[in-house]
Amino acid sequence: MSLEMLGKLVADGEADEARALAARLIAEGQGPLAMIESLTGTMAQVGDLFARLEIFLPEIMLAGEALTAVVQELGPALEKAGGRKSRGRVVLGVVKGDLHEIGKNIVKLILETSGFEVKDLGYNVDSLAFVKEAEAYGADFIGASSLMTTTMPRQKEIIEILKDKGLRDKFRVVIGGAPTSRMWAEQIGADLWCPDAKSAPDLLAGLLK
Repeated sequence: MSLEMLGKLVADGEADEARALAARLIAEGQGPLAMIESLTGTMAQVGDLFARLEIFLPEIMLAGEALTAVVQELGPALEKAGGRKSRGRVVLGVVKGDLHEIGKNIVKLILETSGFEVKDLGYNVDSLAFVKEAEAYGADFIGASSLMTTTMPRQKEIIEILKDKGLRDKFRVVIGGAPTSRMWAEQIGADLWCPDAKSAPDLLAGLLK
């Protein structure tokens, strides 16, 4: 039994087996923080496979469910060990008028497995709701996804609302989605454009530095 086997079970989406092995490893004295760190690397590899189209959405979602099961199992041990420090809080959603949320769900999964706390607002989210939820959640980031050119102006609207309320400096606005670009992010005054899901954790962490 080893961390390598645990990583394989998570990557393969074997939630029950992964949870059982995590419990055995803890009982044998394995450190929970080391296990989480190892599994973060596993999920990064899963994200790379997805980006290269070597696996597809069902596989990455199953891996995420397996990781969630392991983290739940490790909960008491993590608390005893001092927990896992959050890398930041993110309010995440798909803008008003846009009903495509598969990409957003993958970003959420990868951010959470990389140590970020994420509040998922879902899809078809009103621009003002992004701002209100970010204030209520104490977010560091507002992540707004748009998958259609017709809804991209909603990303700009979020920034305009922040400016109108005097809150622009309080939150880092991150945009993404197939039709978006770095040029669009610069044009609307966003803090960051994420070209894909797997790059999101490092890009967001870089902003906090």
